[in-house]
Formats: sequence, structure tokens, C-alpha cells
Amino acid sequence: MRYFLVCLLPAFAGVLNAQYNSNFINYTKYGRSVSLNLEYESGSNALNSALINKLIWGGYIDQETKDASQKKLRAYNNFGINLNYDVNAILKGGKKFDLVIGLKNQEIVNGYFTRDFYNLLFYGNAAYKGKTADLSNCNFNALRFQEFKIGGVMNKVDSMGKIGFSVSFLKGEQLFYLGTGANSSLYTSSDGSQVVWNSDFNLALSDTAKRGFGSFNGMGASADIYFETEYKSVIGKKSRLVVNANNIGFIYWRKQSVQYSSDSVYNYEGYSVSNINDLRDTTLGDLTRDSIINNLLNNYSENFNVNIPSNLLIINKIYFGPLSPFGQYKYCFSFGFRHIFNANYIPYVFIEPEYTYRNFNFGVHIGYGGYMRLSLGASVSLNRPGWFFRLGSNSLQGFILPNKTSGQGVYITLAKKLK
Repeated sequence: MRYFLVCLLPAFAGVLNAQYNSNFINYTKYGRSVSLNLEYESGSNALNSALINKLIWGGYIDQETKDASQKKLRAYNNFGINLNYDVNAILKGGKKFDLVIGLKNQEIVNGYFTRDFYNLLFYGNAAYKGKTADLSNCNFNALRFQEFKIGGVMNKVDSMGKIGFSVSFLKGEQLFYLGTGANSSLYTSSDGSQVVWNSDFNLALSDTAKRGFGSFNGMGASADIYFETEYKSVIGKKSRLVVNANNIGFIYWRKQSVQYSSDSVYNYEGYSVSNINDLRDTTLGDLTRDSIINNLLNNYSENFNVNIPSNLLIINKIYFGPLSPFGQYKYCFSFGFRHIFNANYIPYVFIEPEYTYRNFNFGVHIGYGGYMRLSLGASVSLNRPGWFFRLGSNSLQGFILPNKTSGQGVYITLAKKLK
């Protein structure tokens, strides 16, 4: 199990938009443009950042690091890692319409696991003598794919509103899925002489013979929808409502993909060796990896569909203070809601107060939910006549106190404005 997780996470950590996986969010700020966007976020309601970093980037996991996360475990726990980078262009299409075109790489890892699963993974089964470890209803997902996007923005709907939409062709590069059933468990006898594994699980893998950025193991489609409108509010000078849904789609994995399933009880009591000097013992000779897999698993190759994680984002912005010569209000207060479907994600709520001075904007982010309990972040942006730059994070606590907190994130946007 430990080998599986340690191998799984680095495989999807190739590199490091705001941090909501959306290209439409900043359209109001820089309009027609060519932009580069990078995003990284990770977190867990149990695993601290020090442990997650070791799993992603490698390194020795000491006892103190394991114990720190173990103290925060609940009956069920989650974690998630998202890495995205893209180049996006918004080009002139007409007086009320702009074209959108882009290329993006997305890498997604998430999981949902029991307390016992964690303990077995990092400590082994010695503490479970005479007990049964609960491995039920866990799942682990890892997905990497690329997309080509085309769409548009209607920028003067009812004089002030905006509607954006895009469709994407998806190239599936790599897939890993493991899900355990309601009966999955591991029993260890009190004297350690017997282990009984109830192997109730399903496993799906993309073609293992084709790996790397150029691999074409699946294909699919997705859609993004964006809506923005201004309205008069009881407080503040004006308000703006933003609704964005993206990554609504699927990937169809080709027949070279393999699925495994097992619903068996495997009773292991060791092997008897009559002569330790003769390692050609017939019992040992039968003990091979392939023989164990064949006895335990049903495997078959076929085509199948997988829904990709879909984002829903709702933000309400309220503006205060005087209007600067640069066309921006001095103060802004935002509150919002985010959810990622099909990703072991807990609904996330947040607030973002902002302050604008000349061409600079400074923001603070406070959120609760998602893959973490509490998130604290900050951002700074520079909006010049020809350029827009933004650097920020929705989760800084994991960088500052990695051994005590969870949650890290970075997002970067650099845009060249076009006429």
C-alpha cells in the first residue's frame, strides 16, 4: 500500500490562473489578451504539508512527520492535489463578442481513506494483532490530460453583463483509480501467524505501455460556462455577481486500458520450508507475483468512460470607496462558494477583502472547507495599460507551518493586453 501511494503522487507532479482553474475570471481586468497561467494547490483535512511534500517530491518520512498527521485523523479523511498550466488567448471577434482559444494541461490527484488505511500504510499491521483494520469505501484517483479549447465571450449583455462559453477536446494521458468496497478489511491474528484480507476492490489503469506527455490513451470533451453581471446593492457603490462552471465533461479510455476487480477472502498463514538450503522448494516455486494476481483478481481490457472533476464557482463582489483615476474602486469585499464534483472535495466557502492603490491591487483570502479545514492566503496584482500580472495563493499556511498545518497553493497570471 505504501509503495502504491508513494509511486502514485510523484507521477502526477510534473510542474507547478486566480486559483479556481478558470480562464474567464480575469477577463474583466485585462480583456483581449494573450496570457500564461500556472496553478498549484494541495491540501488535506488530516495529512500535513510536510508529509504531502515528501510524498510528492520524495524524501525520508520520519516518525515525527507520520505521528503529526496521525493525531489529526478522523474516521474518514481526504486529500487533493491539482496542478494546471496553460496558454490562453482572447481575441477580437466583434463589437460585442471576443474569441477564446487555449491549450491546457491538467493533473489531478485526490483520495478518501479511513484511519486504519493510513495506519497500515505508514506503520504496518503490528498494532492490529487480534483486530480487523477497516479499509472500506476508500478511493484514490489520479488523472492527467491535455485540452484544446475554443469559445467566446459576449461582453455587453444587457449593457453590463458578460457571458462566456467554451468547448474543449481532451486528450487522456494517464489514469489510475482504486476503490474499495464496503467489505474491504484486513484481519491480523493475535500471535501474528495469520493474516486474512478481504479484497473487495476495483482498480482501473490506462495503458501502462504508453506513458508520458505524448501518450494518447483516451479522448473526450468538456465545456466551460461563465456568467457575470453588475447590479445595485443596498451597501457599497455597486456589486458584481460571477458564476463559473468548468471542466464539465468526460474522457473515453481506450480498450488497452485495464480493469481489475476482486471480491475474495485471502487467508495467509505463511509457507513451510522443509530444507532452508534448498530454495527450489515446490511451494516457494509456486509463489510468484503472477500466480497471486491470477488467484485474486479478475482482469479485463475494455473501453470505459470517466467523468473528470468539474468546478463550480460563485462569487459576489461589493465595491466601496472612491473611483480612482485608473477606473477602479478603492475597496472591494468578496464572498464566494466553490465545489469540485467527482473529486472527494468538501464544499468551500471564502471571503476576500481587497485594497487598490493606483495600478496595484492587494487581497487577502480566508476560506473553510475543500481539502482543508481553514485556508489563509494573499495576492498582489499589477494592472498596467499594456500588461497584467498577478501572483497569489489561497493557502499559505502550509508553507509557513508545514508540520502543523495543511494546504499549499500558488497561482500566477501574466497577460499581454491586446487592442
